[in-house]
Amino acid sequence: MRRFGEVIKVKPEKYEEYRKLHDNIWPGIVGKTRAVHIRNFTIFYRDGYLFKYFEYTGDNYEEDMKKLTEDEENIRWLTHTDLCQEPVDSAGADEWWVPMENIFHIL
Repeated sequence: MRRFGEVIKVKPEKYEEYRKLHDNIWPGIVGKTRAVHIRNFTIFYRDGYLFKYFEYTGDNYEEDMKKLTEDEENIRWLTHTDLCQEPVDSAGADEWWVPMENIFHIL
């Protein structure tokens, strides 16, 4: 199992919309997320930042993420959520949610 933490900004004027989207997340998105071996998926908010944590339980992360990014329903879902977000200042040109370094963990 691999753990991931990522961060992004939420546009202040889009925060409520983003919350409502996730209060009514499409069941297909939940199913597709599970199908690519993502578990314990959580998004936290604080001061304009979203922190995403999830665990990957599969054996081919790159292939599973490719399946997710190419899925038509997931693409439609992201057209809604992406309008609410903007990368953090340190994001690279090709980064959206920016990976965070795991520096400590207790089981």
